[in-house]
Amino acid sequence: MIKIYTQTEQGHRWLQQYRGRQPIFACVLGFTETGLIEGISAAGRTPQDRQFTAIADAEFLDRGPAPDPKYPLPPLHAGASPVLISRAVVEALSLPLYLFNAGLPQPPSVPTIDLGGAWARCLTSGNALEMAKVRHLFDLGLIWGEKLAAVSSEGLIVIGECVVGGTTTALAVLTALGISAAGKVNSSHVTCNHAQKWALVQTGLERAGFWRQGEWQIDTDAGIVNPKSKILNPKFLDPLQVVAAVGDPMQVVVAGIAIAASCTSGVMLAGGTQMLAVYALIQAIAKEYSLAWQPENIVVGTTRWVVDDSSGDTVGLAQMVGSVPLLATQLSFATSRYVQLQAYEQGYVKEGMGAGGCAIAAHLYAGWNQAELLQAVEALVERYCA
Repeated sequence: MIKIYTQTEQGHRWLQQYRGRQPIFACVLGFTETGLIEGISAAGRTPQDRQFTAIADAEFLDRGPAPDPKYPLPPLHAGASPVLISRAVVEALSLPLYLFNAGLPQPPSVPTIDLGGAWARCLTSGNALEMAKVRHLFDLGLIWGEKLAAVSSEGLIVIGECVVGGTTTALAVLTALGISAAGKVNSSHVTCNHAQKWALVQTGLERAGFWRQGEWQIDTDAGIVNPKSKILNPKFLDPLQVVAAVGDPMQVVVAGIAIAASCTSGVMLAGGTQMLAVYALIQAIAKEYSLAWQPENIVVGTTRWVVDDSSGDTVGLAQMVGSVPLLATQLSFATSRYVQLQAYEQGYVKEGMGAGGCAIAAHLYAGWNQAELLQAVEALVERYCA
Protein backbone atom coordinates (compact mmCIF):
# COMPACT_ATOMS: atom_id res chain seq x y z
CA MET A 1 0.00 0.00 0.00
CA ILE A 2 2.99 2.33 0.49
CA LYS A 3 5.92 2.58 -1.92
CA ILE A 4 9.13 4.50 -1.25
CA TYR A 5 10.56 6.17 -4.34
CA THR A 6 13.57 8.12 -3.02
CA GLN A 7 15.86 7.84 0.02
CA THR A 8 14.70 4.27 0.56
CA GLU A 9 16.54 3.46 3.81
CA GLN A 10 15.51 6.72 5.46
CA GLY A 11 11.94 6.17 4.29
CA HIS A 12 11.83 2.65 5.76
CA ARG A 13 13.14 3.94 9.10
CA TRP A 14 10.48 6.65 9.13
CA LEU A 15 7.69 4.19 8.36
CA GLN A 16 8.90 1.76 11.00
CA GLN A 17 9.13 4.49 13.63
CA TYR A 18 5.60 5.79 13.10
CA ARG A 19 3.74 2.58 12.26
CA GLY A 20 0.71 2.13 14.49
CA ARG A 21 0.71 5.71 15.75
CA GLN A 22 -2.41 7.84 15.36
CA PRO A 23 -1.61 10.96 13.35
CA ILE A 24 -3.20 14.35 13.67
CA PHE A 25 -4.14 16.02 10.40
CA ALA A 26 -3.47 19.69 9.77
CA CYS A 27 -4.67 21.18 6.50
CA VAL A 28 -3.53 24.66 5.46
CA LEU A 29 -5.83 26.61 3.13
CA GLY A 30 -4.66 29.44 0.92
CA PHE A 31 -5.36 31.26 -2.31
CA THR A 32 -3.42 32.81 -5.16
CA GLU A 33 -4.92 34.86 -7.98
CA THR A 34 -2.70 32.73 -10.23
CA GLY A 35 -5.45 30.10 -9.91
CA LEU A 36 -7.93 32.37 -11.72
CA ILE A 37 -5.97 32.36 -14.98
CA GLU A 38 -7.91 30.55 -17.69
CA GLY A 39 -6.70 26.98 -18.10
CA ILE A 40 -4.11 27.09 -15.32
CA SER A 41 -5.89 24.55 -13.10
CA ALA A 42 -8.54 21.86 -13.36
CA ALA A 43 -9.48 22.18 -9.66
CA GLY A 44 -12.75 23.86 -10.60
CA ARG A 45 -14.29 24.15 -14.04
CA THR A 46 -14.23 27.95 -14.25
CA PRO A 47 -12.22 30.75 -12.58
CA GLN A 48 -15.37 31.60 -10.58
CA ASP A 49 -15.57 27.99 -9.34
CA ARG A 50 -11.90 28.03 -8.37
CA GLN A 51 -12.40 30.99 -6.05
CA PHE A 52 -14.37 28.67 -3.77
CA THR A 53 -12.49 25.36 -4.16
CA ALA A 54 -10.50 25.58 -0.91
CA ILE A 55 -13.49 26.80 1.07
CA ALA A 56 -15.74 24.05 -0.30
CA ASP A 57 -13.12 21.36 0.30
CA ALA A 58 -12.63 22.58 3.86
CA GLU A 59 -16.36 22.43 4.53
CA PHE A 60 -16.54 18.87 3.20
CA LEU A 61 -13.44 17.77 5.10
CA ASP A 62 -14.93 19.09 8.34
CA ARG A 63 -18.56 18.05 7.91
CA GLY A 64 -18.64 15.34 5.26
CA PRO A 65 -21.71 14.96 3.03
CA ALA A 66 -24.38 17.29 4.35
CA PRO A 67 -27.69 18.53 2.94
CA ASP A 68 -27.60 22.05 1.51
CA PRO A 69 -23.88 22.79 1.92
CA LYS A 70 -23.04 26.49 1.98
CA TYR A 71 -20.19 25.86 -0.46
CA PRO A 72 -20.81 22.72 -2.56
CA LEU A 73 -17.79 20.98 -4.02
CA PRO A 74 -17.06 22.75 -7.31
CA PRO A 75 -17.82 21.01 -10.60
CA LEU A 76 -14.77 19.53 -12.33
CA HIS A 77 -14.18 18.67 -15.99
CA ALA A 78 -13.79 15.07 -14.82
CA GLY A 79 -13.32 13.19 -11.58
CA ALA A 80 -14.15 14.26 -8.04
CA SER A 81 -12.40 16.27 -5.37
CA PRO A 82 -9.58 14.45 -3.56
CA VAL A 83 -11.17 15.62 -0.31
CA LEU A 84 -13.33 12.50 -0.63
CA ILE A 85 -10.26 10.42 0.17
CA SER A 86 -9.14 12.66 3.03
CA ARG A 87 -12.59 12.83 4.60
CA ALA A 88 -13.09 9.06 4.36
CA VAL A 89 -9.91 8.48 6.36
CA VAL A 90 -10.43 11.30 8.87
CA GLU A 91 -14.00 10.18 9.54
CA ALA A 92 -13.41 6.44 9.76
CA LEU A 93 -10.29 6.70 11.93
CA SER A 94 -11.43 9.71 14.00
CA LEU A 95 -8.26 11.63 13.24
CA PRO A 96 -7.91 14.97 15.07
CA LEU A 97 -8.32 17.73 12.47
CA TYR A 98 -6.87 21.24 12.41
CA LEU A 99 -7.89 23.59 9.60
CA PHE A 100 -5.77 26.70 9.05
CA ASN A 101 -6.79 29.76 7.06
CA ALA A 102 -3.52 31.16 5.72
CA GLY A 103 -5.24 33.57 3.34
CA LEU A 104 -8.60 33.08 1.63
CA PRO A 105 -10.78 35.50 -0.35
CA GLN A 106 -13.92 34.62 1.65
CA PRO A 107 -14.42 33.46 5.24
CA PRO A 108 -14.68 29.66 5.49
CA SER A 109 -18.03 28.17 6.46
CA VAL A 110 -16.48 25.89 9.08
CA PRO A 111 -14.29 26.70 12.08
CA THR A 112 -10.68 27.34 11.13
CA ILE A 113 -7.60 28.74 12.83
CA ASP A 114 -7.31 32.18 11.27
CA LEU A 115 -3.65 33.11 10.89
CA GLY A 116 -4.33 36.69 9.85
CA GLY A 117 -2.83 36.07 6.44
CA ALA A 118 -3.70 37.32 2.98
CA TRP A 119 -4.31 35.71 -0.37
CA ALA A 120 -1.58 36.14 -2.91
CA ARG A 121 -1.64 38.32 -5.97
CA CYS A 122 -0.86 36.57 -9.25
CA LEU A 123 2.77 35.47 -9.31
CA THR A 124 3.24 37.34 -12.60
CA SER A 125 3.20 40.56 -10.56
CA GLY A 126 6.53 39.65 -8.97
CA ASN A 127 4.95 40.99 -5.77
CA ALA A 128 2.58 38.25 -4.63
CA LEU A 129 2.61 39.02 -0.89
CA GLU A 130 3.86 41.75 1.39
CA MET A 131 7.09 40.74 3.09
CA ALA A 132 5.69 41.66 6.52
CA LYS A 133 2.79 39.27 5.92
CA VAL A 134 5.14 36.47 4.88
CA ARG A 135 7.20 36.89 8.05
CA HIS A 136 4.01 36.98 10.13
CA LEU A 137 2.73 33.75 8.59
CA PHE A 138 6.05 32.01 8.98
CA ASP A 139 6.35 33.01 12.63
CA LEU A 140 2.85 31.69 13.32
CA GLY A 141 3.76 28.50 11.48
CA LEU A 142 6.65 27.99 13.89
CA ILE A 143 4.36 28.62 16.87
CA TRP A 144 1.75 26.18 15.61
CA GLY A 145 4.38 23.58 14.80
CA GLU A 146 5.34 23.53 18.46
CA LYS A 147 1.67 23.46 19.52
CA LEU A 148 0.75 20.59 17.21
CA ALA A 149 3.78 18.60 18.31
CA ALA A 150 2.73 19.14 21.92
CA VAL A 151 -0.86 17.94 21.39
CA SER A 152 0.09 14.97 19.19
CA SER A 153 0.16 12.15 21.71
CA GLU A 154 1.58 9.77 19.11
CA GLY A 155 4.12 12.22 17.74
CA LEU A 156 2.96 12.16 14.10
CA ILE A 157 1.60 15.12 12.11
CA VAL A 158 0.24 14.92 8.57
CA ILE A 159 0.13 18.33 6.88
CA GLY A 160 -2.05 18.83 3.80
CA GLU A 161 -2.89 21.89 1.72
CA CYS A 162 -5.39 23.38 -0.67
CA VAL A 163 -4.22 26.16 -2.98
CA VAL A 164 -5.66 26.25 -6.48
CA GLY A 165 -2.84 27.16 -8.85
CA GLY A 166 -0.34 26.04 -6.24
CA THR A 167 1.75 23.86 -8.54
CA THR A 168 2.55 26.99 -10.54
CA THR A 169 3.63 28.99 -7.48
CA ALA A 170 5.58 25.88 -6.47
CA LEU A 171 7.42 25.97 -9.80
CA ALA A 172 8.19 29.66 -9.29
CA VAL A 173 9.58 29.12 -5.79
CA LEU A 174 11.62 26.08 -6.81
CA THR A 175 13.13 27.98 -9.73
CA ALA A 176 13.95 31.02 -7.60
CA LEU A 177 15.69 28.71 -5.11
CA GLY A 178 17.92 27.46 -7.91
CA ILE A 179 16.18 24.14 -8.67
CA SER A 180 15.59 23.45 -12.37
CA ALA A 181 12.01 22.27 -11.95
CA ALA A 182 10.68 23.34 -15.35
CA GLY A 183 9.03 20.38 -17.05
CA LYS A 184 9.07 18.29 -13.86
CA VAL A 185 6.10 19.56 -11.85
CA ASN A 186 2.61 18.07 -11.86
CA SER A 187 -0.84 19.58 -12.26
CA SER A 188 -4.51 18.70 -11.94
CA HIS A 189 -4.70 18.42 -15.74
CA VAL A 190 -4.32 15.04 -17.43
CA THR A 191 -1.26 16.41 -19.23
CA CYS A 192 0.64 19.09 -17.34
CA ASN A 193 0.47 22.56 -18.90
CA HIS A 194 4.22 23.13 -18.63
CA ALA A 195 4.48 25.87 -21.27
CA GLN A 196 1.74 27.96 -19.67
CA LYS A 197 3.23 27.54 -16.19
CA TRP A 198 6.72 28.44 -17.31
CA ALA A 199 5.58 31.53 -19.19
CA LEU A 200 3.91 32.81 -16.02
CA VAL A 201 6.92 31.98 -13.87
CA GLN A 202 9.26 33.73 -16.31
CA THR A 203 7.19 36.90 -16.08
CA GLY A 204 7.03 36.82 -12.30
CA LEU A 205 10.74 36.21 -11.83
CA GLU A 206 11.66 39.00 -14.21
CA ARG A 207 9.31 41.51 -12.58
CA ALA A 208 10.65 40.54 -9.17
CA GLY A 209 14.18 41.23 -10.36
CA PHE A 210 15.26 37.63 -9.83
CA TRP A 211 16.80 37.26 -13.29
CA ARG A 212 19.67 39.09 -14.93
CA GLN A 213 19.23 40.11 -18.54
CA GLY A 214 19.56 37.38 -21.14
CA GLU A 215 17.78 35.70 -24.01
CA TRP A 216 15.09 33.11 -23.43
CA GLN A 217 15.35 30.06 -25.65
CA ILE A 218 12.43 27.91 -26.69
CA ASP A 219 12.96 24.18 -26.32
CA THR A 220 10.65 22.95 -29.07
CA ASP A 221 10.93 19.31 -28.02
CA ALA A 222 9.89 19.90 -24.41
CA GLY A 223 7.53 22.76 -25.23
CA ILE A 224 9.01 24.92 -22.48
CA VAL A 225 11.35 27.84 -22.19
CA ASN A 226 14.93 26.96 -21.30
CA PRO A 227 15.70 28.63 -17.96
CA LYS A 228 19.46 28.11 -18.28
CA SER A 229 19.80 31.11 -20.55
CA LYS A 230 19.27 33.42 -17.58
CA ILE A 231 21.04 33.59 -14.24
CA LEU A 232 19.48 34.01 -10.82
CA ASN A 233 20.37 37.29 -9.18
CA PRO A 234 21.88 36.15 -5.85
CA LYS A 235 21.09 39.28 -3.85
CA PHE A 236 17.38 38.38 -3.90
CA LEU A 237 17.70 34.80 -2.69
CA ASP A 238 16.34 35.25 0.85
CA PRO A 239 13.76 32.42 0.79
CA LEU A 240 11.08 34.51 2.49
CA GLN A 241 11.64 37.18 -0.16
CA VAL A 242 11.11 34.48 -2.77
CA VAL A 243 7.70 33.63 -1.32
CA ALA A 244 6.78 37.31 -1.11
CA ALA A 245 7.63 37.73 -4.78
CA VAL A 246 6.18 34.63 -6.45
CA GLY A 247 4.75 32.31 -3.79
CA ASP A 248 1.51 31.75 -1.89
CA PRO A 249 0.55 31.98 1.80
CA MET A 250 0.31 28.24 2.41
CA GLN A 251 3.98 27.65 1.66
CA VAL A 252 5.52 29.57 4.56
CA VAL A 253 2.92 28.38 7.06
CA VAL A 254 3.59 24.71 6.27
CA ALA A 255 7.35 25.36 6.25
CA GLY A 256 7.13 26.92 9.71
CA ILE A 257 4.95 24.13 11.11
CA ALA A 258 7.25 21.44 9.71
CA ILE A 259 10.48 23.04 10.91
CA ALA A 260 9.24 23.41 14.49
CA ALA A 261 7.33 20.12 14.68
CA SER A 262 10.21 18.08 13.24
CA CYS A 263 12.29 18.77 16.34
CA THR A 264 10.10 16.43 18.41
CA SER A 265 7.62 14.74 16.02
CA GLY A 266 7.33 12.92 12.73
CA VAL A 267 6.01 15.07 9.88
CA MET A 268 4.46 13.99 6.60
CA LEU A 269 4.14 16.75 4.02
CA ALA A 270 1.03 15.44 2.28
CA GLY A 271 1.19 16.41 -1.37
CA GLY A 272 3.27 16.24 -4.52
CA THR A 273 4.88 19.14 -6.34
CA GLN A 274 3.66 21.70 -3.81
CA MET A 275 5.08 19.86 -0.83
CA LEU A 276 8.41 19.24 -2.57
CA ALA A 277 8.57 23.01 -3.05
CA VAL A 278 7.79 23.46 0.66
CA TYR A 279 10.60 21.06 1.54
CA ALA A 280 13.02 23.04 -0.62
CA LEU A 281 11.80 26.16 1.16
CA ILE A 282 12.34 24.53 4.56
CA GLN A 283 15.95 23.76 3.68
CA ALA A 284 16.58 27.29 2.45
CA ILE A 285 14.88 29.01 5.40
CA ALA A 286 16.63 26.85 7.99
CA LYS A 287 19.97 27.63 6.40
CA GLU A 288 19.33 31.35 5.91
CA TYR A 289 18.04 31.91 9.45
CA SER A 290 20.10 29.21 11.26
CA LEU A 291 17.00 27.40 12.55
CA ALA A 292 17.13 24.01 14.27
CA TRP A 293 15.15 21.21 12.62
CA GLN A 294 15.35 17.45 12.14
CA PRO A 295 15.30 16.48 8.43
CA GLU A 296 15.20 12.76 9.23
CA ASN A 297 11.75 13.26 10.80
CA ILE A 298 10.18 14.61 7.58
CA VAL A 299 8.86 12.74 4.54
CA VAL A 300 6.74 13.78 1.56
CA GLY A 301 3.67 11.58 1.01
CA THR A 302 1.52 11.65 -2.11
CA THR A 303 -0.53 9.44 -4.44
CA ARG A 304 0.50 6.93 -7.08
CA TRP A 305 -1.31 9.09 -9.63
CA VAL A 306 1.15 11.93 -9.02
CA VAL A 307 4.25 9.76 -9.11
CA ASP A 308 3.08 7.86 -12.21
CA ASP A 309 2.17 11.05 -14.09
CA SER A 310 4.23 10.71 -17.27
CA SER A 311 3.81 14.42 -18.06
CA GLY A 312 5.82 15.34 -14.95
CA ASP A 313 8.81 13.92 -13.11
CA THR A 314 8.01 13.80 -9.41
CA VAL A 315 10.76 11.34 -8.54
CA GLY A 316 13.37 13.34 -10.42
CA LEU A 317 12.17 16.52 -8.75
CA ALA A 318 12.36 14.90 -5.30
CA GLN A 319 15.94 13.83 -6.02
CA MET A 320 16.84 17.38 -7.05
CA VAL A 321 15.18 18.97 -4.01
CA GLY A 322 17.22 17.03 -1.49
CA SER A 323 17.45 14.02 0.78
CA VAL A 324 13.75 13.64 1.54
CA PRO A 325 11.95 10.30 1.22
CA LEU A 326 9.13 10.43 -1.33
CA LEU A 327 6.33 8.02 -0.40
CA ALA A 328 3.14 7.27 -2.29
CA THR A 329 0.00 5.33 -1.54
CA GLN A 330 -0.65 2.62 -4.12
CA LEU A 331 -4.40 3.23 -3.88
CA SER A 332 -6.14 2.39 -7.15
CA PHE A 333 -9.63 3.25 -8.34
CA ALA A 334 -9.44 0.94 -11.36
CA THR A 335 -12.13 -1.36 -9.96
CA SER A 336 -14.32 1.38 -8.49
CA ARG A 337 -18.01 1.36 -9.34
CA TYR A 338 -17.97 5.17 -9.56
CA VAL A 339 -16.91 6.87 -12.78
CA GLN A 340 -15.81 9.93 -10.77
CA LEU A 341 -13.19 7.79 -9.05
CA GLN A 342 -12.22 5.85 -12.17
CA ALA A 343 -11.22 9.21 -13.68
CA TYR A 344 -8.19 9.25 -11.39
CA GLU A 345 -6.81 6.28 -13.33
CA GLN A 346 -7.06 8.38 -16.51
CA GLY A 347 -4.89 11.11 -15.00
CA TYR A 348 -7.50 13.56 -13.72
CA VAL A 349 -7.17 15.36 -10.36
CA LYS A 350 -4.42 13.14 -8.85
CA GLU A 351 -3.96 14.80 -5.44
CA GLY A 352 -5.00 17.56 -3.03
CA MET A 353 -6.27 18.20 0.51
CA GLY A 354 -3.65 15.78 1.85
CA ALA A 355 -5.36 12.85 0.11
CA GLY A 356 -2.21 10.83 -0.47
CA GLY A 357 -0.93 11.47 3.04
CA CYS A 358 -4.26 10.45 4.57
CA ALA A 359 -4.28 7.22 2.54
CA ILE A 360 -0.72 6.46 3.71
CA ALA A 361 -1.78 7.23 7.29
CA ALA A 362 -4.71 4.79 7.03
CA HIS A 363 -2.34 1.97 6.16
CA LEU A 364 0.33 3.05 8.64
CA TYR A 365 -2.00 3.59 11.60
CA ALA A 366 -4.86 1.17 11.02
CA GLY A 367 -3.28 -1.35 8.66
CA TRP A 368 -5.85 -0.72 5.94
CA ASN A 369 -5.31 -2.54 2.66
CA GLN A 370 -6.40 -1.49 -0.83
CA ALA A 371 -9.86 -3.04 -0.49
CA GLU A 372 -10.57 -1.40 2.87
CA LEU A 373 -9.48 2.03 1.69
CA LEU A 374 -11.49 1.77 -1.52
CA GLN A 375 -14.53 0.62 0.46
CA ALA A 376 -14.29 3.59 2.81
CA VAL A 377 -13.99 6.09 -0.06
CA GLU A 378 -16.84 4.50 -2.03
CA ALA A 379 -19.09 4.48 1.03
CA LEU A 380 -18.52 8.21 1.37
CA VAL A 381 -19.16 8.81 -2.33
CA GLU A 382 -22.41 6.88 -2.04
CA ARG A 383 -23.57 9.20 0.76
CA TYR A 384 -22.37 12.24 -1.16
CA CYS A 385 -24.26 11.25 -4.31
CA ALA A 386 -27.44 10.25 -2.48
